[in-house]
Amino acid sequence: MKRRLSAPITRVVTTATLALPLAALGGCGMSSLTSGLGGGMFGGSSATSEVASVNEAQLLDAAKSGDPSATGSTFSGDVDAGCPRLVIAPHDNYITFYEVGHVGDALAVAQRGEITKTARECQVEPGRVTVKYGFSGRLLLGPKGQPGSVTLPITVAVNDGKRTKITTDSVKLDVSVGLDKPISYFSTVRTITFPIAEGSRPGEYQLVVGFDSRAPSSG
Repeated sequence: MKRRLSAPITRVVTTATLALPLAALGGCGMSSLTSGLGGGMFGGSSATSEVASVNEAQLLDAAKSGDPSATGSTFSGDVDAGCPRLVIAPHDNYITFYEVGHVGDALAVAQRGEITKTARECQVEPGRVTVKYGFSGRLLLGPKGQPGSVTLPITVAVNDGKRTKITTDSVKLDVSVGLDKPISYFSTVRTITFPIAEGSRPGEYQLVVGFDSRAPSSG
């Protein structure tokens, strides 16, 4: 196992990437996680495959790819030691922005954001674990949407084996859409370190990523 990072909670700067070239994904890994939307107003898909590491370019390519097996997910380290799972919140995997005063009206949709791919890798040390995690997705322009930048509010919660929240990481991604580019893609990779209770295993913990639906004019 690798040893690094001494602060109890460490995060790295988020970068939203919108225009990297699409590349074929491949490689190998010991295990993987991915998640996406199945159907819905704009459609979507999910699947699982294996690649080599967690990085923004790979996650962005996975989000752009029409191949449902494309994912940016794997983890490194001792499989037996376990690794916290990274899952997309089942009810917060997308966020819809509406015209002001028309929240919930399907005919008043301005934009919709979706988280479709995830990835994580772990470094386990005595009493703590560092998780390098990432996710990617897309922003779609709705029938009432206007060109411009949209801020996507995203929260990542770390839960212990009893599903008690022990810490959170808040992310805001600015993504632009326009009439000439009605679908934009985003990706980000971050790192978080948190303590593991005595007698617990890292694999009992879970990271849950989802949109914050409390954003104005969203639902």
